[in-house]
Amino acid sequence: MEQLFYKYQATGNDFILIDNRLGGFPGNDSSHIANLCHRRFGIGADGLILLENDPGADFRMVYFNSDGRPGSMCGNGGRCITAFAKFLGIVGDTCRFVASDGLHEARISGESVSLRMADVGEIRHKKNYSFLNTGSPHHVQEVSGLEAYDVDREGKRLRYSLYGEPGSNINFVELQPDGVLHVRTYERGVEAETYSCGTGVTAAAIAMEAQGKHPEQPTRIRTRGGDLEVAFRKDAGAYTDIWLTGPARMVFKGTLS
Repeated sequence: MEQLFYKYQATGNDFILIDNRLGGFPGNDSSHIANLCHRRFGIGADGLILLENDPGADFRMVYFNSDGRPGSMCGNGGRCITAFAKFLGIVGDTCRFVASDGLHEARISGESVSLRMADVGEIRHKKNYSFLNTGSPHHVQEVSGLEAYDVDREGKRLRYSLYGEPGSNINFVELQPDGVLHVRTYERGVEAETYSCGTGVTAAAIAMEAQGKHPEQPTRIRTRGGDLEVAFRKDAGAYTDIWLTGPARMVFKGTLS
């Protein structure tokens, strides 16, 4: 039996997209999903996303990390599935979809997709870092010389030493002289640095603002895979109306046998 798939990327964060509205994809087979995401023996991706029916929205997003396990919210993945839904003719330039952290809105303008993220009500500030949840858990830590920083080594160490097996995504940030926030992220589930992380750059922008270090709105973000913007409102310490904006593009399509 053959399965049509599509490969999408959003600032280098890449995903396998499958239209599963009729069902049939073995979402409980973690080894199969991990093999599809493998960059040597499969298609290669940071994650796999199923587009499914939902009675209260335009569609449902079901996300799996590249290790084959169900994942928490993925911001760049949410922007990719929005572009995918428009390609399939399910939605126009706006949509509403359900993900693991609830209902999301999105807007499309050409290849740019803006995704409304979950509100953030709590940020835990420690001596050297901040921790918050933007649909996925994120550690945000300022460093100097981020371009040459060993993100894989330090990210893996912090991911396990501070957060144990459940883990957290680890973001290293450095504010550039031009006001751009440089962000590099070690992602749990991928267990390596990715070219970009949507929930991660959202967390970085909010954490820096909360510390009074980056009040500019919208926050311009630079990742290894390209540029993003994060905009939000702050009210009594809570962050609402959070929007993540950047490109999302189809790379290719194919069939699985």
